[in-house]
Amino acid sequence: MAQTGINATAAALLGLLHDGQMTGGQLMATAEERLGRYWSMTRSQVYRELPALAELGYVKLGKPGPRSSQPYSITPAGKRAFVRWLTEDPGRDTLRNSVALKVAFGDKQSSAQLRKLQESAVEYHNQELARSRDQAKEAKKEGDEYGATALEFAIGYHKAALAWLKNVPAK
Repeated sequence: MAQTGINATAAALLGLLHDGQMTGGQLMATAEERLGRYWSMTRSQVYRELPALAELGYVKLGKPGPRSSQPYSITPAGKRAFVRWLTEDPGRDTLRNSVALKVAFGDKQSSAQLRKLQESAVEYHNQELARSRDQAKEAKKEGDEYGATALEFAIGYHKAALAWLKNVPAK
């Protein structure tokens, strides 16, 4: 099967556009709401990918709205590219955790710095765990079993992070 040549961020945008026409800002908000517990996108990524997708013929531009907002909609070619992307090997995940990176250099930090880093990370992961659980319950209630299953990844991630944080050595 031919590779689509689109990255995961572009594919996520195509997937979201299946729900209807959206501006870059609306796509960003929808991505944060629906995918943000386990997949992050930056505004710059969204606005870089949309023109590239338009150039490939995968999205088309609608009539500009208020404040020159540009709506996009998925084309039939975009739908086909998205379906092809779903069949491609996802490749390896890239693990990048800034807290783990800072802990790796814990010998260069004061005990107060390490404690603050750990406390901040625990607070963050507890909040995100609660949000992920709430969102998963809502997805189940709405009959979105695939969305709920994806959110189980986020729940497991935050639980694992919290368990790991308990083992960060103190100075």
